[in-house]
Amino acid sequence: MQSLPALLDARLREVTGVDPEMRPATKPQFGHFQSNVALRLAKEQGRPPREVAADVVAKLDVDDLCEPLEIAGPGFINFRMRSDVLAGAVSALLEDPHGGINPANHPQRVVIDYSAPNVAKTMHVGHLRTTIIGDCFNRVLSALGHTVIPQNHIGDWGTQFGMLIEEVLDEGLDVSTLSLDEADALYKRAAARFKEDTEFATRARARVARFQGGDEQSLGIWQQLVDISKPAFNEAYRRLNVKLTDDDLAGESTYNADLPVLVKELEDSGVAVVDDGALCVFVEGFEAPLIVRKSDGGYGYATTDLAAIRRRVRELHADRIIYVTDLRQAGHFAQVFAAARKAGFLPGDVTAQHVGYGMVLGTDGRPFKTRDGSAATLGSLLDAAEEVAAPNIALAAIKYADLSNGLQKDYTFDAERMVQTTGDTGPYLQYAHARVNQILRKAEAEGIHWGSVTVLEEPAEQQLALLLSGFGEVVDDVAHHLQPHKLCGYLYDLAGALASFYEACPVLKSEGDVRASRLALCAATKQVLAKGLDLLGIDAPERM
Repeated sequence: MQSLPALLDARLREVTGVDPEMRPATKPQFGHFQSNVALRLAKEQGRPPREVAADVVAKLDVDDLCEPLEIAGPGFINFRMRSDVLAGAVSALLEDPHGGINPANHPQRVVIDYSAPNVAKTMHVGHLRTTIIGDCFNRVLSALGHTVIPQNHIGDWGTQFGMLIEEVLDEGLDVSTLSLDEADALYKRAAARFKEDTEFATRARARVARFQGGDEQSLGIWQQLVDISKPAFNEAYRRLNVKLTDDDLAGESTYNADLPVLVKELEDSGVAVVDDGALCVFVEGFEAPLIVRKSDGGYGYATTDLAAIRRRVRELHADRIIYVTDLRQAGHFAQVFAAARKAGFLPGDVTAQHVGYGMVLGTDGRPFKTRDGSAATLGSLLDAAEEVAAPNIALAAIKYADLSNGLQKDYTFDAERMVQTTGDTGPYLQYAHARVNQILRKAEAEGIHWGSVTVLEEPAEQQLALLLSGFGEVVDDVAHHLQPHKLCGYLYDLAGALASFYEACPVLKSEGDVRASRLALCAATKQVLAKGLDLLGIDAPERM
């Protein structure tokens, strides 16, 4: 569904040839929207603004949408939507099988790379953001009809496993009996030893070569570490209510066999050249080259990232690839994308986007830590929120706080504030949904029926109807620009308009067609709130 403001905007733009800069009217007596387009055109044309406004109004055909237009003040054009048009838009929303969401005209195959925890390590606060953000993109794009292919690029390969395996052998551990917390402690012991013990470090480096060369004992220990990590990851995903499963795993190890093949392609094509013993791809606009094979013959993250792009295009047939990682990796991915373009791994008709996010801060303005001052795990952050609210409310608070800010901004984790049911919070939206559901439930219990929206005379109910008509466009915008805070802002405005409607327009105490119409308006609002919250990965409770 196209929103009513967008329809007006398009028609006014067609007549004037410029952006009409439609704005909500400041007061109900001025209608629903105002445009200053005549004032701007008057400057260019050297004519009185009210004269220009009169010309625009004469040429503009919006009788099917608006009451007669008004020219106000020095030349503002006021637009008041027809109440029957508003009512029809909400009724169409109620009857729309897609719930107001506009199915994509050209569905794509979209690969989203997100979450990416490391094997044998506890998920930390950074994994919270990538997982929540990636899940939101998954939900939004899937709702529009795109085929979404999540890729959980877990850290399950590389040099760290040399020191892990050596430490396991030195300690004589049965890895299969460890919990992930115990594996994390093992990792920390091995890392400390690697720094302090030269002999151990030498053995660990040698172990990497044996491990990656296919040594059965090493691979057996590695597999055990992977096996104890996956259930812990899945438990975190369950708590976060995100759509990631083992089927979405595509760790670094899965690209191991592709690396020498990829490097040979790069070398044979001349895209990669040897420089100071390393095989490099020089990309215009970047001072340092992208190293795809180190001077010692090893491969780094860049090589694996190129292999991932290559596979996602050639085998997964991606039309669009989205990476959700720490903002500080923006430069790395910009160079990887450029190198992939140069190599032909990333054709011109495939879009690649990096979505970077900021840090989670404590109330002291510093990176979030637990009460004892240790680095915050994802679990400890969830625990902190659940100390002050039920799990579904706590999760709504966390997700909304994460998604309602611009993603690149840092945000403050303040559980006490985030779980409030007033103000700009996730629980406030949940409360709005529960409140409107209570009205509908009570009406049903009393045998009061409703169908479509037919009567919209009060400004508060008209404003609510206007907002409802814009839901589909907001979702489209999030899908295109990958900015979830716009959906959060829209839902917050909708909840606010719903509260104003409650105060100004009695529902159950009204009668006849007015009551039935207001109940239908409530039903449409509940529908949009529930769907919007679901797109954010937030529960829409029936009661609170």
